[in-house]
Amino acid sequence: MANFDLNLLPIALAVFEERSVSAAARKLDMSQPAVSVALNKLRSALGDPLFVKTGRGMQPTPRAVSLIGPTREILQRVHAEVLSSDQFTPATTTKRFVLALSDIGELMLLPRLLERIRDEAPHASVVTVTMAPAELVAALESGEVDLAIGYFPDLRNRNFFQQRLFSQDFVCLLRAGHPLPAQKISLEHYQAAGHIVVKAEGRDQPMCERFLLRRKIRRRVVLSTAHFMAIPLLVATSDLVATVPRAFGEFVVRFAGIRLVEPGFEMPMLDLKQHWHRKYHKDAGNAWLRGLAAALFPAGAQRVLCQSSSQRSSCNRASGARL
Repeated sequence: MANFDLNLLPIALAVFEERSVSAAARKLDMSQPAVSVALNKLRSALGDPLFVKTGRGMQPTPRAVSLIGPTREILQRVHAEVLSSDQFTPATTTKRFVLALSDIGELMLLPRLLERIRDEAPHASVVTVTMAPAELVAALESGEVDLAIGYFPDLRNRNFFQQRLFSQDFVCLLRAGHPLPAQKISLEHYQAAGHIVVKAEGRDQPMCERFLLRRKIRRRVVLSTAHFMAIPLLVATSDLVATVPRAFGEFVVRFAGIRLVEPGFEMPMLDLKQHWHRKYHKDAGNAWLRGLAAALFPAGAQRVLCQSSSQRSSCNRASGARL
């Protein structure tokens, strides 16, 4: 097998179908001498004349006839499974998509994304997971997780692509009857108030914490919690202040007893991005899912970038301005 040239098989098939070396050469876009040389190599390798010249053209020997069925099957499988592009049909796929989402990513994206998936891929399913940074890197590389959507600063190496979906700042949540002014909270009042701080795996809050520390803005932290969804009840039943991403703030003010207050001082901007491993950049199913996510934020979705600055120009050329 190590010495057998598989490139000879298509030539044998062409001669069998055309019953002529010259006709086979035209079909294969080869010269007639080249086809003759290849045919002689195949005869030598198999120890059989394979084709005999007669008045009715090149007639196959029994060995050649037995060769044609397996040859057709081999070539069809190569074209279908090796050379053809990755096939993905949303309407019929039963794929299970796994998403790593931060709290804000799940809140802002998941309901609408799930609706789009159900419309276009009704037989597909979705699983959301939360992972530690090292686990998430390994899961994206292995394909265990398809996309990570949210604020994931740990996914900063050349093996990952990223696309910003939208940006938001931070706001404050207070109970409706809180004694602080209704529209804005000054830096003085902010530092004097008691605070709820969210310390979750999603990392939306730690980014805000670092920003405040760099500006030497001190807070009196009364409560630390790992769950964003505990915030509405805690704020509504206390005089504590919660500093949260705007998207979350605008969502929870739908609940009675909570109001949104703008900080009277600078707050950081938070980019919500989707990340995927470079191994799956050309995967049709992954690209389809990324496209759905990006289409949910037409005003904010930006150019696809490699995490390595030295690769960004080539990645942008390959990816286009948007998914």
